[in-house]
Amino acid sequence: MTRPAARGGSRASADRLARLLNLVPYLLARPGIEIAEAAGDLGVTERQLREDLELLWVCGLPGYGPGDLIDMAFDGDRVTITYDAGIDRPLRLTPDEALALVVALRMIAETPGVANREAVERALAKIEDAGDLVGAPVAVRLPGDTRRVEALRAAVEGGKALRITYYTAARDETSERVIDPLRMLMVGGRAYVEAWCRRAEAVRLFRADRIDAITELAEPATVPPQAVPHDLTEGVFRPSPDLPLITLRIGRGERWITEYYPCERVEAGDGDQWLVSLRVTDLGWARRFVLGLGPDAIVVAPVELAEQVRATVVAALDAYAVPTAAPRLPAPTDLASPVAPSGDPAVAGRTQ
Repeated sequence: MTRPAARGGSRASADRLARLLNLVPYLLARPGIEIAEAAGDLGVTERQLREDLELLWVCGLPGYGPGDLIDMAFDGDRVTITYDAGIDRPLRLTPDEALALVVALRMIAETPGVANREAVERALAKIEDAGDLVGAPVAVRLPGDTRRVEALRAAVEGGKALRITYYTAARDETSERVIDPLRMLMVGGRAYVEAWCRRAEAVRLFRADRIDAITELAEPATVPPQAVPHDLTEGVFRPSPDLPLITLRIGRGERWITEYYPCERVEAGDGDQWLVSLRVTDLGWARRFVLGLGPDAIVVAPVELAEQVRATVVAALDAYAVPTAAPRLPAPTDLASPVAPSGDPAVAGRTQ
């Protein structure tokens, strides 16, 4: 079994959802349209349009039985929507549905890095007004240090440089840096500030929960022309061929890493074991990663990593080792005296 890591692009999923929502009213207005013509109008290939139509066939109303799903008829290369599952009717929200939307929109409004916050707030105001939910006692707060995130957001919006104390997990070290913030982001449920790091002289991502201290400087943020934001559509970590490649033999209990980390190769081994290869930022991080996996994870390559793991394990075992005291030999007087030094005849000849 060999498979690459599956990293779904959130942007691609969002684009397809928008395309599917537009596809039904488009086809309703053009019954019997040729697939090639529709693909040209929608800016997709015929193959992509056919895949979208196949997906629409299993979409519809709760129940998902006959009469609930969107239906269509094909006549050669022409397609006609025969049942739209009510998508052409004005949307009517129940109070629970409206409240759920309000909560979701408020969470989006609180999320760092939202590109068009004004559009979110306008939509929120309309739904609250239509559902009589203005001033509803619902407070939404994202997990994490809200005050730290707000301080970072204020610096980004105010265009101020920051001095931060930052913990770098990959190297297990804390450093002080001066950064020029570019934007706030929310990736994988965590808040980040993307900034020009004057120490590294490059654009870096800093996790908000790893910033130990923040000081807003009086000077404005100065971002050089070569500072380009990262493309994060596939996540924060993007493995590249120049990064170290490690190979592990793992048991059933460690298979979760193939879903959590981008793996270049996953192969079935003997019994329940798998061979897994993945890129890492450096071998120091890989050593701590392997040590945290447990006894069912074995380093296959590189040899340097295996030696580092073994040395750390041996040092840990040595630290917990209890030295064995050498047995004490009895003093000559203890054996020669018929009475122990305590003066008790019952312990005559007993060694101490």
